[in-house]
Amino acid sequence: MSIGERRPGVAGGDDDAARLDAGLPDIDWSIAPVGAVFSRFRAPSGELAVASLGDPADPRVVLVPGVTGSKEDFYLLAPILVAAGYYVQSYDLAGQYESADAGPVPGGHYTYELLVADFLAFLADGGPAHVLGYSFAGILAQLALVERPDLFRTLTLLTTPPEPGQAFRGVRIIGWLSWFLGGRQGASLMIWGIVTNKNKVPPSRLAFVRSRFEKTRRSSVDDIVGLMRRVPDVREAVAASGIPILVATGDHDLWPTHLHAANAESLGARLAVYRTGHSPCETAPHQLGRDMVALFRTGDARR
Repeated sequence: MSIGERRPGVAGGDDDAARLDAGLPDIDWSIAPVGAVFSRFRAPSGELAVASLGDPADPRVVLVPGVTGSKEDFYLLAPILVAAGYYVQSYDLAGQYESADAGPVPGGHYTYELLVADFLAFLADGGPAHVLGYSFAGILAQLALVERPDLFRTLTLLTTPPEPGQAFRGVRIIGWLSWFLGGRQGASLMIWGIVTNKNKVPPSRLAFVRSRFEKTRRSSVDDIVGLMRRVPDVREAVAASGIPILVATGDHDLWPTHLHAANAESLGARLAVYRTGHSPCETAPHQLGRDMVALFRTGDARR
């Protein structure tokens, strides 16, 4: 089922969320929303940087960024969810941005086991949550759900790679090239695309994402890109969990919409397609927030 069909900045949107998204300013992404609280969480891999917003007594939402991302990616989305009555938390993955010191023992690698153990520890510490996994983190979220479905109220997969195995094979235009690149080569291509603004983000956003690389540990990016070349197929187990799921993407995402639609069908999930790119949390937060809250209501009603 398609829930969202609007593109920020394009005439013709006829709902309030689309109009709000069309008017988004170019914010300073280094400035947190009013009321944000920063802390450190001691995870199995080390200390993770955490941002929290809202009343801890409210139902919990956990938003997890992907590779080369950070908790700041949700600075527009989090206040929308808080206004709807939720307590929102996010953390930087081990090796990424302000969690750069967390990771494997010297000489080791960032693995699915390490990153999922952190994910589960963070969820268990605060209790069951509505979970969003953004891009690579959507893979981690599904692996975590299979291990501990009791920690999930709902699951949102935001522009998550839609195919198991070699996840880059379906990427638009250059997917074929991914067969010839190793983890470090693929990471170099990804970083080059980000810092040269192939995503065409506004100036303030570009300045922030470039600055993150000064802290992010390059080995974590290399390892994670390598992990994305061998994504476990847990679709059957995720679907069997009965957890309400939303697959959300932009119609100009890295992966074409038909692959996300097929993934949603295999998971028994709702599908939301927005007229934007790989980052609806930045470019369509009101539409994404609207659809997430609708999913949350379904998940809360099951408890």
